[in-house]
Amino acid sequence: MHVLGRPMAAGMTFAARPIGGFTDHIVNNERNAMTKFKLEYIWLDGYKPVPNLRGKTQIKEFESFPTLEQLPLWGFDGSSTQQAEGHSSDCVLKPVAIYPDPVRTNGALVMCEVMMPDGVTPHSTNTRATILDDEGAWFGFEQEYFFYKDGRPLGFPEHGYPAPQGPYYTGVGYKNVGDIARDIVEEHLDICLEAGINHEGINAEVAKGQWEFQIFGKGSKRAADEIWMARYLLERVCEKYGVDVEYHCKPLGDTDWNGSGMHCNFSTKYMREVGGKEYFEALMAQFGKNWKEHIDVYGPDNDKRLTGKHETAPWNKFSYGVADRGASIRVPHSFVNNGYKGYLEDRRPNSQGDPYAIASRVLQTIAEVPLPASAAA
Repeated sequence: MHVLGRPMAAGMTFAARPIGGFTDHIVNNERNAMTKFKLEYIWLDGYKPVPNLRGKTQIKEFESFPTLEQLPLWGFDGSSTQQAEGHSSDCVLKPVAIYPDPVRTNGALVMCEVMMPDGVTPHSTNTRATILDDEGAWFGFEQEYFFYKDGRPLGFPEHGYPAPQGPYYTGVGYKNVGDIARDIVEEHLDICLEAGINHEGINAEVAKGQWEFQIFGKGSKRAADEIWMARYLLERVCEKYGVDVEYHCKPLGDTDWNGSGMHCNFSTKYMREVGGKEYFEALMAQFGKNWKEHIDVYGPDNDKRLTGKHETAPWNKFSYGVADRGASIRVPHSFVNNGYKGYLEDRRPNSQGDPYAIASRVLQTIAEVPLPASAAA
């Protein structure tokens, strides 16, 4: 296009003016350009006993990286995710957390809750909406999992088993970790950190093909959001390697191979700052009393994992002990040495557990233990 005999520069548009004031007025669109962002809305479906992660992308224009408040609600077909019937299939995604997506240009990862069509009422599968939340509660989740390829753990032969477990935990070298797994976990670690997820570390685990990553968060919702997002990113990374993530707590069944957990390290402000042996013992008594309520939300098939073998306590018997990895709750030496103040590790949650439900159950039991009158005031 030409204006007054001159070619129009790329990115420029002509602005019409009244005839009396006609000039070669040029508006540079680039000056006020909006950026198209790729928003990946991520949610949990309605499958039982373990929900699957789902995701779909929409494109929206913003002047800069969007805030949570700028993100719209978005509908989806709940009849395809076990969250609605076909004759009334609309469900709604409500953004609750946003992270930059390091893999996509102008990308954003949007964690969502599932709502009913009114956009206000939480869907029955929305466990985040009912979670107990306390910003003074700190959670650290240790997510174990297996890499699977061709129906077996990565590094397992087509028939039989590899050498017995022993050298694989924190192992180094091809014979212990193979030639793909470390590339995946390192890439996943980098992506999580670039996305602002509070990823705290990785290591190869006890069984061959088994790994772990750790996520820490202040506040139960934040910690649980970031575990789900880290799971999503791990599965997405694995796509290009032709590898699956197996989160089942005992994928190799009743064999001499470890299962997978998601140990839950927790503390409250009172536990960190006041604590004391009397309060600790009351807390453990309440955890013991509520053992079944905890097991009910600590992940499916936990009876197959919590057998008393392979660094586990029996699923139906509560116990605790200092530095005891065979107990339900491990008490760190630092906790005792610091006057029974600090964090505790519940080793019972398994790798398929819902961190929203796990954190909420932990906080419910803690809330049932009365504080001294001076602290409560």
